[in-house]
Amino acid sequence: MGCSSFIGGRWNFMIKRRSRTEVKALAQYICMSPHKARRIIDQIRGRSYRQTLMILDLMPYRAAYHIFKLVYSAGANARHNKGLSEVESFISKAEVNGGAIVKKFKPRARGRSYPIKRPTCHITIVVNTRYILLNKLYQSNLFNRNKFGL
Repeated sequence: MGCSSFIGGRWNFMIKRRSRTEVKALAQYICMSPHKARRIIDQIRGRSYRQTLMILDLMPYRAAYHIFKLVYSAGANARHNKGLSEVESFISKAEVNGGAIVKKFKPRARGRSYPIKRPTCHITIVVNTRYILLNKLYQSNLFNRNKFGL
């Protein structure tokens, strides 16, 4: 994702870079209401990787299965692509966005039709490691500042 601005007669492109320990998994066009998926995502945001898998495994909702697969995929991406440990991993970002709505018409009595709307959603899970994140905060001197930033 990049941003652009017009400075001094030229376009200045700023690139937002993700941390090297961040691993992302994305599921698109899941046939489910975004509201129902957000109900599950709010329960797992900020938790550790293993605790998230246990919570999702025991949840009785249909959305939990899709999110479980996505969190497991993000953990596998972290292990395989970046060589990160699952023990130190946690869910740093989890979001649900609305997707396309599939619209169909069902025939009803007396020649009428009734619209059927099937909402879809896009789910994004970002896994990060606690150890490296805390180390960066310590190096940026955030722990040593007082309440007023002096």
